[in-house]
Amino acid sequence: MPGTDPAEAMRVVAGELPDFPHLPELPDRGPGADLIGRTAGLLVDMPAEVTPRGWRLAERPGRDLTRARSMLSSDLDALEEVLQGFRGPVKIQFCGPWTLAATMELTRTMNVALSDPGAVADLTASLAEGAAAHVAEVTKRVPGATLVVQFDEPALPSVIAGLVPTQSGLSRLAAVEADTVQDRLSQVLASTPAYTLVHCCATDVPFGIIRMAGADGLAFDLSQLRRGEEDGVAEAAEAGMGVLAGAISAVAAEPGGARETAERAIRLWRRLGLPLSTVAEQAVVTPACGLAGASPTQAREALARCREAAAMLPELIEETGGSQHE
Repeated sequence: MPGTDPAEAMRVVAGELPDFPHLPELPDRGPGADLIGRTAGLLVDMPAEVTPRGWRLAERPGRDLTRARSMLSSDLDALEEVLQGFRGPVKIQFCGPWTLAATMELTRTMNVALSDPGAVADLTASLAEGAAAHVAEVTKRVPGATLVVQFDEPALPSVIAGLVPTQSGLSRLAAVEADTVQDRLSQVLASTPAYTLVHCCATDVPFGIIRMAGADGLAFDLSQLRRGEEDGVAEAAEAGMGVLAGAISAVAAEPGGARETAERAIRLWRRLGLPLSTVAEQAVVTPACGLAGASPTQAREALARCREAAAMLPELIEETGGSQHE
């Protein structure tokens, strides 16, 4: 979300999404509030620090880590206050292990952790332990919540395709085998008893790997979905996975309002060859990606449009007779 006030952001989220709020990230506050830094603050026995290039693993905890943890604590205070007495699903999110490994540098070199399989294994184990502890903390603060835990993996397709650049930028790190990618993902997904999602708003999302890793749901940018990838989404949906379809761009002016957004979800279901009767119970309408680049007004409107579009789905399906074909 845009802005720097966690209490205000939490109030907006809870106000616009009263049935499915989430703990917002506010990267405008600086290092430690960003996706990588926030997750780095949760790692167990793997301290991190900020460099001019971004985050790297460190030999000992320092003020960067203290700042990241302090900001997350403030966010949790806001979550606890705003959602006092709440019962229902609440989403929290981490950076996934592969994007973390493709972004964070090793301690004594400028190479990213992805260049060292041992470092990737250590990072994954630390993330799994940190995620479990964070889930326990949120559960204690909002005991009525049914947690949905999202792992953000924007770099996952690049890791699989061998497109992550080396430190020099002159070449690329070797592609990681699908089995290894799946195993590390599975390790963090299994670390918590919560409902788990993997979110990737890039192209070439490896839907099959995400499904085989044991995720309960997948989240993606609908505009990035290519025809050849629809079978992967259909297989996930047929297996009972939740489908969080990013149907709204927060910063681009989009005509048609909430009805057009709801119709996008219905058109997706038709393309997947799935019965429309399952859309409302299995799909969630979301923004295509994060809202930090939007204005506060745009962010609020995007959340409101998601809620309104979801509310329209049953009516629109009834209008079409719930049939699979137009």
